[in-house]
Amino acid sequence: MIALIQRVSHASVVVNGETIGAIGTGILALIGVEKTDTEAEAKRLLQRILGYRIFADADDKMNLNLSDISGGLLLVPQFTLAASTTKGMRPSFSSAAAPADGERLFDHLLQLARLQHQPVAAGRFGADMKVSLTNDGPVTFWLQVPTAR
Repeated sequence: MIALIQRVSHASVVVNGETIGAIGTGILALIGVEKTDTEAEAKRLLQRILGYRIFADADDKMNLNLSDISGGLLLVPQFTLAASTTKGMRPSFSSAAAPADGERLFDHLLQLARLQHQPVAAGRFGADMKVSLTNDGPVTFWLQVPTAR
């Protein structure tokens, strides 16, 4: 499973002109699901997202995580993160999970997040979404949890 996380001062996601999720200071996490991913990878990825220390402490060092600052989490499904871009001029999505599997694992990740952290907002799987954010820093990290098989 893949997460592209961004430290934000605010972020929101709009579907059909309606804001369906928004946060203030926190993390916007774009989530990609690959064919071999399972609930175990979703759980581990969430641990990394919630525990990743990307917020400044009193000494202006990245030592604080999302819980430490009581920040928001916005999870947005983005299957294009699973694309292979190593050859040619067009991405290949052969490693991306099938839509039903991707939606199931994204929903599992979202449920776990809501049990472990607040506030949590989310985009909508398969929807045409408009994502807005103000990246604070900018600070952006690629987190990937390899399949445990």
